[in-house]
Amino acid sequence: MAPKTRSFELDGHKLVFDEYGKGNRPVVLMPGLLFNRRMHGPLAEQLAARGHRVLCLDLLGHGDSDRPEEMWEYSMGIFGSQALGLLDHLDIDQAVIGGTSLGANTALEAAAADQSRVKGLLIEMPVLDNALLGAAIGFTPLLISLTFGAPITRAVSRAMRLVPRRGPLLGRMMLDWTSQDPKPSASVLQGLFFGRVAPPTEIRRTLEPPTLVIGHQRDPIHPFSDSDMLVQEMPNARLIEASSILELRITPERLTDEIVGFIGSCWGRRLKSAA
Repeated sequence: MAPKTRSFELDGHKLVFDEYGKGNRPVVLMPGLLFNRRMHGPLAEQLAARGHRVLCLDLLGHGDSDRPEEMWEYSMGIFGSQALGLLDHLDIDQAVIGGTSLGANTALEAAAADQSRVKGLLIEMPVLDNALLGAAIGFTPLLISLTFGAPITRAVSRAMRLVPRRGPLLGRMMLDWTSQDPKPSASVLQGLFFGRVAPPTEIRRTLEPPTLVIGHQRDPIHPFSDSDMLVQEMPNARLIEASSILELRITPERLTDEIVGFIGSCWGRRLKSAA
């Protein structure tokens, strides 16, 4: 199922999204840090085949959306407003909103800003309180390489753009990730480092939409303890443990079945994924 690629303008910047399917049960999906909207293409196809209208959004600084070079253009609150801005652009009153890592935190920010717009939340690998040390250790070398090693990184990115996009999704995702100009990517990281990572605990406890949280073990940037903590905080959340960070990308059948059923239940229907 080929998506329809569209765009809209928000605060003077172009944001790009792919639209899968039609209908009155919209779902917004957002990718992880510096990945693009095609990360959720296979899941979007599964959901669209079951009557959902799925919108995969490139946040500012990601994918084909504008990539300003000023760090003040980027924050979790701004990203949350972009998810809601997509709903406004399409005259959508409510949607299930979700994403992975950065996209998961963005969904939480959208709910914190206006949970009346959120029919449900799909939160894969949130980055919360217990991740701060791991994120600092993991992303500081990346920020240094993007900033002080920009000439080398820029040369690598140019070379990666010439590599054909074929084969498994994970490989194409990594090619896209390494093909980006380093300056806007560094600004994204800088903006996030100097702002809040996610809505604080006192706000998360007030978020009432039904929520499916997916976490996994052995990842300091996305610790399972953050996923478990979020489920304990939110009144209508449940937790699924993935076998690894790669399960939804490589062997997605089990998690896809859970996600399809959860999103269907948000709209009052219990849906099964294809066998």
